[in-house]
Amino acid sequence: MGFKMGIVGLPNVGKSTLFNALTRTAAAQAANFPFCTIEPNVGEVAVPDARLDKLAAIAGSKQTIPTRMTFVDIAGLVKGASRGEGLGNQFLANIREVDAIAHVLRCFEDGDVTHVEGRVDPVADAEVIETELMLADLDSIEKRRAGLVRKLKGGDKDAVQADRLLALAQAVLEEGKPARTVEIDDEDLKAWKMLQLLTSKPVLYVCNVEESNAAEGNAHSQAVAEMAAAQGAGSVVISAQIEEEISQLEPDEAFVFLEEMGLKEAGLDRLIRAGYELLHLETYFTVGPKEARAWTIPTGTPAPKAAGVIHGDFEKGFIRAETIAYEDFVTLGGEQKAKDAGKMRAEGKAYVVKDGDVLHFLFNT
Repeated sequence: MGFKMGIVGLPNVGKSTLFNALTRTAAAQAANFPFCTIEPNVGEVAVPDARLDKLAAIAGSKQTIPTRMTFVDIAGLVKGASRGEGLGNQFLANIREVDAIAHVLRCFEDGDVTHVEGRVDPVADAEVIETELMLADLDSIEKRRAGLVRKLKGGDKDAVQADRLLALAQAVLEEGKPARTVEIDDEDLKAWKMLQLLTSKPVLYVCNVEESNAAEGNAHSQAVAEMAAAQGAGSVVISAQIEEEISQLEPDEAFVFLEEMGLKEAGLDRLIRAGYELLHLETYFTVGPKEARAWTIPTGTPAPKAAGVIHGDFEKGFIRAETIAYEDFVTLGGEQKAKDAGKMRAEGKAYVVKDGDVLHFLFNT
């Protein structure tokens, strides 16, 4: 699995410029990291991971298959979106389907680009969108709780759980806080996610800065970073203008361009990595002569569930996982040498997969 990230923002903040650059970014990436457009506003991109190439080179793999993530370009929200202003209702519904929200904020000064509020204040912009999402959640919660009354009278356990969780969310929203601030017990997590509250989604603030500030950011992006830290959210600095230029260059030219701009990598790479950290995701690998492949799992995933990401039969018939740490595989020069050195371990059902593990699953059919 990868994950789906919705790109939101007020009009004229550079959101569509960034998405359009991402949809053309294949030219700036190695052949192993293609991007394809699924729909006009949906694109799927491979997750860059230098470890995968190293593993493939050592194992002589004919093919490398990275894990993937999906970007959804959600049209510019405006004040009043929760009441249906603009295309509010349609695109608020789109947000419910994503795993996380990349909130693009204007952190650049440009008199030629009009701001809908007539000023450049990314923190205030963030509050506008957050308010609209909270209002939409409150409206949704009131309707859902009203719809549960009959089932509650009948003692329906699922309805009781849903109403309890909705009440918790309603309480924090009425205090002006997003639903993601609610502390949810493990036994309620599945039901909580099924509620699909807009403000329960993790948020990554994307600071769109001028080219000259792409490497270090500016005062606006610093203010956003402080806001994000206070919320427990993530933030990343990107110049949508640079990303657009990179997307039209050949890989070698893009590398040189990035060096000239004082950047070590494209903004897409930073955006994906920040997204993985935000959602507490990690990667394990399967490696062989045919292919080297990356797989995405939540941090803390036990071996059988990690196997299930490949195929459900792997989880059902799980016997054990032959495991080599990434560093051991690379340092020792491959599977056989790691095995000879005693670095291959046989792990059972209780083993929690670690980021970078190279795994081979044994299972009953």
